[in-house]
Amino acid sequence: MSSVRRWPRLAVKPPTRERYGVHVSIYDIPVKTLAGDDSSLGDLAGKTLLVVNVASKCGLTPQYTALEALHSRLAGRGFAVVGFPCNQFGGQEPGTAEEIAEFCSATYGVTFPMFEKIEVNGPGRHPVYTELTAVPDAGGEAGDIQWNFEKFLLRPDGTVAARFRPRTAPDDPSVLAAIEENLPG
Repeated sequence: MSSVRRWPRLAVKPPTRERYGVHVSIYDIPVKTLAGDDSSLGDLAGKTLLVVNVASKCGLTPQYTALEALHSRLAGRGFAVVGFPCNQFGGQEPGTAEEIAEFCSATYGVTFPMFEKIEVNGPGRHPVYTELTAVPDAGGEAGDIQWNFEKFLLRPDGTVAARFRPRTAPDDPSVLAAIEENLPG
């Protein structure tokens, strides 16, 4: 059984929520880079994105290898992996931003964009993940992130194409097919 739910392509703008009288898309939500600089996913608008909550001390941490391979192989075709460190699952991302950056670079050669450590569940959930967790997986289940390395595939217009649970490897055929189907152009 596939672990991906495909959403039909629509000729509409990305879903938005009305906040403070203004329509906000996932691209408009402010984030900080791992280096502490102001940013947003809007800086990557027009690309297909694989958004992943990551951790350095998790049994799934070796997924960084496949994530970096995907990013490197498909970057020239309008694709990027983006990582959001999270320490909510077993305290598996305890490091500072500098420690996380060093670990990712030295251990896995990570070159894809990494953002600040955030919460993906609960009352402190980052607004990016408020948007993402509203999307169901292949089994029709929306809601909380189950563990580190849950993945969301965003189309170039910012709509969610698929949600993959943590144990689905980044190079799983269902992930690769969804990425190929949603590359720009």
